[in-house]
Amino acid sequence: MAVFSAYLRLMRPANIVTAVADILLGYAASGALLSLLGSSNLALGQLLPLGWLVLATIGLYGGGVVFNDVFDAELDRIERPERPIPSGQASQQGAGLLGLLLLSGGVLAAWQVSGTSALIALAIACLALLYDWKGKHHPLLGPVNMGACRGGNLLLGISALPAALENLWFLALIPIVYIAAITMVSRGEVNGGNRAALKGALLLYGLVFGGIISLALLPQFNLLYSLPFLLLFAYLIFPPLLRALPAKEPGLIMKAVRAGILALIVMNASMAAGFAGWQYGLLVLLLLPVSRFMARSFAVT
Repeated sequence: MAVFSAYLRLMRPANIVTAVADILLGYAASGALLSLLGSSNLALGQLLPLGWLVLATIGLYGGGVVFNDVFDAELDRIERPERPIPSGQASQQGAGLLGLLLLSGGVLAAWQVSGTSALIALAIACLALLYDWKGKHHPLLGPVNMGACRGGNLLLGISALPAALENLWFLALIPIVYIAAITMVSRGEVNGGNRAALKGALLLYGLVFGGIISLALLPQFNLLYSLPFLLLFAYLIFPPLLRALPAKEPGLIMKAVRAGILALIVMNASMAAGFAGWQYGLLVLLLLPVSRFMARSFAVT
């Protein structure tokens, strides 16, 4: 049981829940949800694409973060010896096999929806491996690399209706910018933050808000449904970052990163509400207490 728990910790379950929110948002934005609700004879089979895409993101995100620890094993022996691999609770080889199985399973699950979904899933897997291997060490391209993984995950949700990708590809820019901001902040989790990086993250947060508000230009997006969720999003992410900005303490940086990751669900809920109504936004928001509950037992990094 201890071994199982160690490998489960490698997957960051609380983080994975936030990735599921990407899929739910993409599914709603694509119009697949409206088609489903408008069907006169609703069948379980019509929900299968959503189920496969949720399984795909679990595999892709889980595999990506597992390989993060595989590539960082030597560094973690110095900086984070409590993690499963350096503590000896999980082996580096076993973690590598788990990561490979998760990434492969994610691509195969996406393939059950369409070839387009499978190609997006494969691109996400490659981007995740690139980030784990080299990308994270680059000060500028690293955050963009990580953001591209998340943007691809949103596109994976939209691929429930592949034709929608042509008109909605730009939605991926919002999580790309947001995750790039969190990645910039996270580099101070061990030794303390860089003030310029923290200020840059604050600016990127502002761009994310502007991007979401600009979705009101789309005929299918209702900003009034989105606003309450957007205000909650601001309440969750700005105070922790502002507290970390002057102090630059590792503990405050970790809290800002944790808040930013968990608030991903609220960000997705704000856009999902705009595309599919406040009721659907609440449904996505329900993932937040699930993720917070898991965060009590599993690290959010």
